[in-house]
Amino acid sequence: MKLNSYQKTAITTVLATIFLILVGGLVRAAGAGLGCPDWPKCFGSWIPPTSVTELPAGFDASQFNAVKTWIEYINRLVGVVIGLLITATFVLSFRYRKSKPSVFYSSVAAFILVLFQGWLGGQVVKSELSHWMITIHMILALIIMMALLYAAFKATQEFVKVEISDSTKKKMYAAGIVLLVLTVVQLVLGTQVREEIDIIKEAAFVPERSTWLESVGSIFLIHRSFSWIILLSGLYLSWIVYKDKISGLISKLSYSNLALIFLQILIGVGLEYLDMPRVLQVVHLVGIALMVCIQFLLLLVLRLRAIKS
Repeated sequence: MKLNSYQKTAITTVLATIFLILVGGLVRAAGAGLGCPDWPKCFGSWIPPTSVTELPAGFDASQFNAVKTWIEYINRLVGVVIGLLITATFVLSFRYRKSKPSVFYSSVAAFILVLFQGWLGGQVVKSELSHWMITIHMILALIIMMALLYAAFKATQEFVKVEISDSTKKKMYAAGIVLLVLTVVQLVLGTQVREEIDIIKEAAFVPERSTWLESVGSIFLIHRSFSWIILLSGLYLSWIVYKDKISGLISKLSYSNLALIFLQILIGVGLEYLDMPRVLQVVHLVGIALMVCIQFLLLLVLRLRAIKS
């Protein structure tokens, strides 16, 4: 399989966007969102200070934490790299403007969205990490990832060969849509749980870490129970694959999705019983981003074959 420059760049950009979600999760888990209190510079400089003695005039020394500052600064640098990759994807997509307009327009959408995401990042800092703005920032990152994934897939779809019956295809496509919707709902529920935890840990009196989830209330119980619905949906998809002896890309995507669902449940258990270790918070966020990615890709594959039938 020989890829052209657009295909290579688009695939690289999708992977880099997933990495950015990982870095963003690290920033939030480390509480480094305000590691740089200004935007777009960091403590008034393009390269942040490494010690309190290097702080420019006008900044409160109590705001400075070298580790958090550099975590947030690296997050911004990664964001710039992603922005450049998306720009390159947009420019290279002009070759498809007539032959495959869906590739071009989805690349344009990703480019416009990343510009808005950059502006929104500054607003998040100015709002001093408003919880709902952080959630929007994260969801927008997923939308950008899906737009890029769509563009990359449409540009490489000639390499995809899948053979399944029409009836199986229809069942899997319907089940896949339900699963993706459920996963997005679960993601939103998870962000609400996270917002409640942020409120708890930023209160004047911070309770023991082991009691945080108990203090969240019913939204956590809904989030936890909802995972079983997603598990059943994932099992149903994999059962269709197993029963109809489907192989190839569809099989790999279905089983990978199921494995991620099990992993997410195990991580959720770890978060609850291990007093929410930061590393598991980051892995949990990246895990659901990968689930969305795999489920969306599965739908694209099934849709492609339905069109060609």
